[in-house]
Amino acid sequence: MQKVDKSVFLTKVKSMKKYGLFIMLFLISSMVSAQDTVRPARKHAETSFFADSTGPGRSDYLEGFENIFQTLNKVPVITASFLELTAIRDHLAQSDSTLAILKARLSVSDKALTIRNLQMYNTLLDELDNNISSYTDNLADYSDTLKQIKTQILVLRQDTLIGRISRDTSLRTTFIPQLQQLRTKWKLADSLLRKNTAEVNDLKAHASANAIIVAELLYRTDAGLKALGINAFKKEQTYLWESSASNLDTSTYKNSSRDERRLTRYYFTNTSSNRHWLLLTCLLFFYWIWYNFRSLKRLNKIDAINSFGFRYISRLPIAVSLLFLLNLAPLFDLHAPAVYIEFTQSLSMLLLMIIFWKCFSRKVFMQWCVFICLFLLSSMFRTIDTMLTLQRWISFSLNLASIVYGLYFLFISLKNTELKALKFVIFSVALFVFLSLLAMLCNLFGRTTLSDILSLTAFYALAQSVSLAVFVQTIVEAFLLQIQSSRIRKHYPEYFESKTITRSIFRVATILAIVLWLIVFTTNLNLYDTLNDWMANTFTAARHVGNTTFTFSGIVLFLGIIWAANFLQRFIAYFFGDTGDDAAIDDKGQRSKLLITRLILLIAGFLMAVAASGLPLDKITVLLGALGVGVGLGLQSIVNNFVSGIILIFDRPLRIGDTVEIGDKKGKVKEISIRSSTLLTDNGAEVIIPNGDILSHNIVNWTLSNNHVRAMLTFTIDRTEHTADIPSDIKEIIRANPNVLARKEPEIVMSTINAKSLEMKVYFWSRDISQNDLTSSEIRSAIYSYFEQKGLEVA
Repeated sequence: MQKVDKSVFLTKVKSMKKYGLFIMLFLISSMVSAQDTVRPARKHAETSFFADSTGPGRSDYLEGFENIFQTLNKVPVITASFLELTAIRDHLAQSDSTLAILKARLSVSDKALTIRNLQMYNTLLDELDNNISSYTDNLADYSDTLKQIKTQILVLRQDTLIGRISRDTSLRTTFIPQLQQLRTKWKLADSLLRKNTAEVNDLKAHASANAIIVAELLYRTDAGLKALGINAFKKEQTYLWESSASNLDTSTYKNSSRDERRLTRYYFTNTSSNRHWLLLTCLLFFYWIWYNFRSLKRLNKIDAINSFGFRYISRLPIAVSLLFLLNLAPLFDLHAPAVYIEFTQSLSMLLLMIIFWKCFSRKVFMQWCVFICLFLLSSMFRTIDTMLTLQRWISFSLNLASIVYGLYFLFISLKNTELKALKFVIFSVALFVFLSLLAMLCNLFGRTTLSDILSLTAFYALAQSVSLAVFVQTIVEAFLLQIQSSRIRKHYPEYFESKTITRSIFRVATILAIVLWLIVFTTNLNLYDTLNDWMANTFTAARHVGNTTFTFSGIVLFLGIIWAANFLQRFIAYFFGDTGDDAAIDDKGQRSKLLITRLILLIAGFLMAVAASGLPLDKITVLLGALGVGVGLGLQSIVNNFVSGIILIFDRPLRIGDTVEIGDKKGKVKEISIRSSTLLTDNGAEVIIPNGDILSHNIVNWTLSNNHVRAMLTFTIDRTEHTADIPSDIKEIIRANPNVLARKEPEIVMSTINAKSLEMKVYFWSRDISQNDLTSSEIRSAIYSYFEQKGLEVA
């Protein structure tokens, strides 16, 4: 044991006495610390009393505990956020059974596969592949999250401050509650991390295994499609007139049907699609029609729509709304299997039967029932377990009956039926006959697969054509109902020119109907996937012009959005009852709102088109800058005409065929181009006017909203005692002319010239401005004849 030299200590105290008591205490503490090695039993008490103030204190240790607790508390929160684990586990389990069925169905020994089966398998495998990719991405995110929290915990283990507690008995005694809480949280976090890590790893392995199986089955499906696609044009069976002992394998067929139902059920249960948006669209369409009818009924103005002759929509449009839903179904689920398309088309046939029963004559209804019977017989005999030869003869007979039915309808019945008013009917019936004939010939020469495809396509193509014709007319009627109900709610006149509006809406609805028809038609022919892949590759491939890269899809998207914005800004006024006539000319607030809405739609459409197309904004900026320089260097006139042409095309102050006055020129608009427009005068001369000059002059358009024109005739007659009867008689003469607008009353104004003479001015409206001179001449002659009968002299 080391001893302290007291003489040395006293000497230090005397020499440093002047520094006071603080120095003495410091030396005493130094001495005591030096003697700690001699008396270890007093170590902890003296250390706690004379501890160095610069070391960690209780607050530092508590802060360290708080950091650990915060990190450990994240573990339950993070693992609880893994909400998709259970769903992924269930979906992968369901995909296992689905893949097992597909494996069995795609086995080499299975001879019951058709192109339609393989198309459905291909669609289902694509959806499974997308779902597995989504699961893999979610599991990868979960795995990364677990790695991050594990890394944070490993960093905490290296904290020396908390490690000091584990080595110091007194500190452990002081922080017993915190240590117990830490032990509990650590056990919980460790358990959760182990459990979730194991589960995530298992699901990742499961998803990877399924992805491998899906890739293999996709390869088999593509190979099968190529083989069957080639064999479909080859002779698969004997000629129909040759004997054949082939029978259908009943057990194989039953298993195949059961498996098909299970696969279809899996597709609609577990695949993501926009079918809920389809249902919402149908409900909005139903409410739209129902609300407008209710508005008219509440205002006692139901008779205001009688002139339109609505055939399909009614106060409770359940049938047409369901038909609207079924026609739009392919657009909301482009990659659905063919069985889904067939199901929607079959329902459409039944709905059309209800609509025809309500809207058409008994003859039309019975003809449609005959078509339904042919379709049901054709579908039924394809699913009956019978000899292959007998089935082929039945199909041959049904195809022959279909041809006879189509020819009868096309050449005899259609001429005397209301269906001739529906568009596409002649084309669709002719196509039905043609496809049925091809199906019959293919069956006759042993091409059974191709015969079945063509026969089903014939029925579905005709049914969808009629359904889409009703669909287009329903949209037109719904728009006319909206316009009329809006006008009545705003107290506008009930009458408006509906022909131009009807033609425009019909044109747009027809384009949509053609797209829907092509989707279903190519799906029934098992060509949709092939065409879709070809179009995707063609339109998404990068093209290079110099340093600029673009795709056809970007250009189409750009033009499509611009067209949609222009369409909306043109037709949005119809929803508010503004049809471009003089009904709302005094409603300045309404016109201002519409103008602002149109500008917003055009600007937003352009910005969306640029953003969606992927066009490089820097190059557009450079182009606009170069254009600005060009304008400054002398292209003002060209740019003025160009911009004016765009304004004329979009704003449409004049249209082709309008009768207009521009400055001192009058005539019909023959052509509107980007730089100039052409007027055709009454003398046959063609006047070419730059578009900039058109907008710089006042434009008098006689036919902007209608072809009506007001005419005036002046007569000077003798004053008689029967003068009071003249106005009513002349009005009757005017009304008798067929080109006079009956809904606007003629006006007769008589003024006195002198005691013997009267000046009479006759005002009336002509229906067609092009016939105004002829109408005025006929009415003038009729009035002169009337005056002669009355014995009046006309100056």
